[in-house]
Amino acid sequence: MVKIEVETPLDKFREFIILSTCRSFIPDELYMDRDVFPERETGVGPIYVEAEDKVTVKKIGEISFVKAVNVLGVIYESKSGNTKLRWRQTRDRFGKLNGEASGNSIVNLITAGVINKSYVEKVLNTEKSPSKNGQSNTDDTGSNKPQ
Repeated sequence: MVKIEVETPLDKFREFIILSTCRSFIPDELYMDRDVFPERETGVGPIYVEAEDKVTVKKIGEISFVKAVNVLGVIYESKSGNTKLRWRQTRDRFGKLNGEASGNSIVNLITAGVINKSYVEKVLNTEKSPSKNGQSNTDDTGSNKPQ
């Protein structure tokens, strides 16, 4: 798991969600409309778009495609539960993305342009760097030690 804390445009996070959930079956006209987002009901792997106004335009399987006006936030959780990300608007279509991402999600975040490889390397190096007491924050397997 990699901790994610970045500022990113909503369009890039939307692209990540599509890559992670429905790229193989989203209709082209919905994919091209930057105001349409995939949502998944609560339960396993919920995806929720918080907006001033939204309407469902199509449902395919477990994914509903919603057209959203003035998106305030987006909550994404993978079906496995290994990725939990939250985007919050800071201005217009720009916001802060926070949470934790699995290896598969990291690949999709990079592909979507949300983060780059150097960001991941920096975060991983920070996690392995010595803590305040001079000892490594990780054990031999790379897992975090309790502080």
